[in-house]
Amino acid sequence: QVQLVESGGGLVQAGGSLRLSCAASGRTFSTYASGWFRQAPGKEREIVAAIRSSGGMTYYADSVKGRFTISRDNAKNTVYLQMNSLNPEDTAVYYCAAGPVLGISQNDYAYWGQGTQVTVSS
Repeated sequence: QVQLVESGGGLVQAGGSLRLSCAASGRTFSTYASGWFRQAPGKEREIVAAIRSSGGMTYYADSVKGRFTISRDNAKNTVYLQMNSLNPEDTAVYYCAAGPVLGISQNDYAYWGQGTQVTVSS
């Protein structure tokens, strides 16, 4: 079993940066792939980025390529999402998730955090 808790969200001006953290508990976390999803008001939840358990392979949505970076530190049981050059379209609740393999669908992940709000002002 894996428990996930996101942190690092907040209010930032366009062009600014935020770093989200996802702290995990459970001895098996290092064997799980992890993903970041987001859900904006009135929109479906969508994949943002994902990373293999080892950190050796990553995936990014086209909308965030070159701006966001996903990473993990298994020694600390933590996954990060560094977000640069933020714009108002990035405003959403961001969720971290864990699953057996890297995937781009919500159904690929069995464990979810409660989410953290990111608001980007213009």
